Amino acid sequence: MILTKREKLLNRLENHLRMTARQLVKFDTEEETLQYLIDSSRSEIKCDFVGIVLKEGEWFTSKVWSGCSMSISEAFPLRVNHCLPTLLSKSITFEKVDRETECNFTRLLLQEKVATWFTVPLKDEPNNYGFCVFGFNKYVPLLNEMDKVFVEFGKDVAVAISLSRRKEIQKNKMSDIEWMSQNLTLDAEIDQVVERLVERAGKATNAKFACMYLFNEKENSFVLQSPSYGSHTRANIIQIEKNYVLKEYFPYLETLGGNQLTVPLVIDLKTIGVLHVEHTASNVFTKEDLEILELLSNHVAAMLENARLYHNEKDHKQRLHYLLDYQQALVKETVEKDNFDGIVVTLSKLFSKSVMIFDRFMRPIASELFNLTTDHLHTLTELATLEVYQKKNRDLWFSIDDERKMGVWPVDGGGDLLGYLAIDITDEDMDDFYKLSIDLARNIASIQFIKQKIVLDAKEQVKDSFIHKLLVEKVEDEESIIQYANLFQWNLFNKHRVAVLSLNLGDEVSNDNILEQQAKKSLLWEQLKTKILFHDQDILLANKDGELILIVPIEKEQENPKLFWSKLYEELKKWLLLQGEKSTILIGIGGKTEVIQDYYAMYQQAVQALNVVYHRFSNVGFAMFEDLGSYTLLHQLKDSSVATLFINKHLEPLLKYSEGKSMDLFHTLRVFLNNNGSIKDTSEELFIHRSSLLYRLEKIENLLDVTLTFAEHRFDLMMAYKLYDLYYSNLEKK
Repeated sequence: MILTKREKLLNRLENHLRMTARQLVKFDTEEETLQYLIDSSRSEIKCDFVGIVLKEGEWFTSKVWSGCSMSISEAFPLRVNHCLPTLLSKSITFEKVDRETECNFTRLLLQEKVATWFTVPLKDEPNNYGFCVFGFNKYVPLLNEMDKVFVEFGKDVAVAISLSRRKEIQKNKMSDIEWMSQNLTLDAEIDQVVERLVERAGKATNAKFACMYLFNEKENSFVLQSPSYGSHTRANIIQIEKNYVLKEYFPYLETLGGNQLTVPLVIDLKTIGVLHVEHTASNVFTKEDLEILELLSNHVAAMLENARLYHNEKDHKQRLHYLLDYQQALVKETVEKDNFDGIVVTLSKLFSKSVMIFDRFMRPIASELFNLTTDHLHTLTELATLEVYQKKNRDLWFSIDDERKMGVWPVDGGGDLLGYLAIDITDEDMDDFYKLSIDLARNIASIQFIKQKIVLDAKEQVKDSFIHKLLVEKVEDEESIIQYANLFQWNLFNKHRVAVLSLNLGDEVSNDNILEQQAKKSLLWEQLKTKILFHDQDILLANKDGELILIVPIEKEQENPKLFWSKLYEELKKWLLLQGEKSTILIGIGGKTEVIQDYYAMYQQAVQALNVVYHRFSNVGFAMFEDLGSYTLLHQLKDSSVATLFINKHLEPLLKYSEGKSMDLFHTLRVFLNNNGSIKDTSEELFIHRSSLLYRLEKIENLLDVTLTFAEHRFDLMMAYKLYDLYYSNLEKK
């Protein structure tokens, strides 16, 4: 079959275009693909120029150009809406264009006097990239059959462009992954990671501006991270209100076709921030830009979270080393010194704040003021004391003024409250490390308290030992006692008054539990001793026979001894009430000492005065021996056999009868005598009927063989009770 010249031309052209299309898929980049296309086509078709025009947003741009008429290429970009829309859908030739169908592109060809030209759309559904234009300066007849051939060729070229772009995207992704592995490391600072990331995002998408916002959970806001890429006018903080829809705050979230684009940074389904880029008003972001940002965000979200955790761990490690160094310094202070001054100075450096230490009675022991004056010390003490008494041993806070806040923590040791630690916590974030630092400070303070307690206990034992040697009827080794007294800076030869303090636990502790009683009493004793010394440090204290001995310099009483002891008693009674205790305190006060040998006698007077208070004046709570009237005279007789016979004769029948019976005749008679023989007052005090009282009194008269209306008999009975108070009550307590 003989082919015509026309058919041969078409076959040659079709074969060339097919071979060209096959070659296009071999290239990796769009530039290489398009350059090969125009070079080979111009050579085969023998045209004067070939150009590739691509649609980029709202503009047609000349991507590559080969041949003459470069002025046509330089006239681009042209607006898409000012050109024929059919350029993107079908082939157009110079023959099909007239004045009614002219556009900016066709007029440009006419101006350049291109004699023959035709276009081929570069279309591969759903992508429409642009068109290819072929031009001849001289007239060349175009075959109708060429239209179909070139349209198919345009499709092949569009496919090749798609493939080259995908290859380029994949290559960029690989490049991005390689860049991230080289530039984003765990040990990099967060701001360095942000700087490198936003720069990469901006350059990869040709954006004018790129930035990152990270979510601050504490402030419930997105915070712009520094630095950003390019200039911007965006807000530094985007506050999240009630609406938690992310798109409300970033309208271009994963939205194409605009001059802004935002992708979320997500880790474990939790949004930790966003990556945001912006173009100029005329440019828009494409799907490829979104893919680049998503790739960066997917990797960087995990990277940022890991970097944050890494730096937090690194920071915690450094802070722990820092804390251990301070712990060693604090322990050294407890070893080398016996006070708290060095501890509060070291703690103040650790916290860079004011630090105070109080004893358990809220008396300031040591303080180091940071940016405060000594005028604040009294105010701090008052506020801390108020907080402690109001809230007991919980974590406490109080404000000095509108801008400064203090925290108070109890210092415990062995289950006992030893004191309080107060620290200025203004503008402090109470994180786990800060709480650990406070616990360490409390432990160190506890060690110092316990150390002081051990030293004090040793001194107390020595003091108790020499007091026991002093309070004996016949003093032995007087020189040794004087040396011990000098050790405590106590002049034995000055005048003193001796008192005995007794503590009654009442019904708080079961009488069956002896260990519980002892533990309770020991604790109260220690607290009482501390309270007494806090009231007056010149009082010498010692334990003897389960009671507390007080030796007070006479000058403390000034001109009114009873007022001094009344104030001390009320102070101790008030303290017990504040502690919530139902225990009671009784004090017996002896006479004045002149010489060493007087201490035993004055101690005995105090014991007898305490016995009388226990039976007669428990509602008053204390008594001075010298104010006891007839008791002072009877004190001289209490140990004689005559006194014993006198007590037994007048009271023993009542004691034996009352033993084991509900009707206590011994107590009934005492109340009757104390009420001066008044039947009415006695029955009211005993809470019994008048007839019951008369029955009891008749029983008493029969047992004792006395007449209670007879003054002499009543006097003898009163005398017997007073001797009993001085003698037998002491034996009962022992």
